[in-house]
Amino acid sequence: MVYQFSYRPISKKFTRPVITNHGVWEIRESVIIRLVDITGKVSWGEISPIHWFGSETLEQALNFCSQLPGEITPEIIFDIPDKLPACQFGFESALENLLGKHESINYQNLTYSALLPAGETALDQWKTLWRQGYKTLKWKIGIDETSKEIKIFNSLIQELPKSAKLRLDANGGLSYASTKLWLTTCENLKNRIEFIEQPLPVDKFPEILELSNAYNTKIALDESVATLQQLEDYYKKGWEGIFVIKPGIVGSPSQLRKFCHQHQIDVVFSSVFETAIGREAALKLAAELSRNNRAVGFGINHFFA
Repeated sequence: MVYQFSYRPISKKFTRPVITNHGVWEIRESVIIRLVDITGKVSWGEISPIHWFGSETLEQALNFCSQLPGEITPEIIFDIPDKLPACQFGFESALENLLGKHESINYQNLTYSALLPAGETALDQWKTLWRQGYKTLKWKIGIDETSKEIKIFNSLIQELPKSAKLRLDANGGLSYASTKLWLTTCENLKNRIEFIEQPLPVDKFPEILELSNAYNTKIALDESVATLQQLEDYYKKGWEGIFVIKPGIVGSPSQLRKFCHQHQIDVVFSSVFETAIGREAALKLAAELSRNNRAVGFGINHFFA
């Protein structure tokens, strides 16, 4: 089977910058790909790299697309190298749509976690998101001084309804000492803190494993398991906690399915600020592969106009 192939880069400005330990992110740039079969049926895919998170760069994705012929085959798609995980996801999900695979998967019943803005702004924003129906919220930490963030956190946890669940995402920005301080702070909050996400940098896995065993508060790996190869690696290293999977940059959907069916891991699926094209493909994967009914991290529409 041969498919006509074309692509175009797009960019979209955030209504407010996304601030993490990695820096300030103001514009989301992606590549939209288009496949057409011999009957004229059209399918779309999205390549949404986050290079500082472990995927290829946007330039590498565009270079790959520019080198492809105007007609491509499934063999070309399944031969995309692992160093281009966002390309693997974009092309393979477009092909799956074209072939009508996974059409029966219903992702309408998923629950969503909404991303709060960093810092004190979260104290105002949570009310709007709560009224919109979000019962799980995520707040970025590791950006300012720990003592200042814990002060804001204490105010936030007092204001939030008791039924709310809060996720704390450090993006690898904490020290060992500050991670212990956060874990100690959360220890008595029982079911209100769902987990702390990637407290330490990727190269500090032994420390993360040690802290995970020492505290009741759950820890999730995120940057450590950005791609499928990393996911497999940390599973082999003995991680039994939560894995945060960003479908848009993890790599091949078919290989991800195979891994998740073979290994009963605890996963949270999360957005890479993709458009509706990538979002639908990612949510289908989430609906198919989620085990513990954890809210998916796709409550990010308020970051776009």
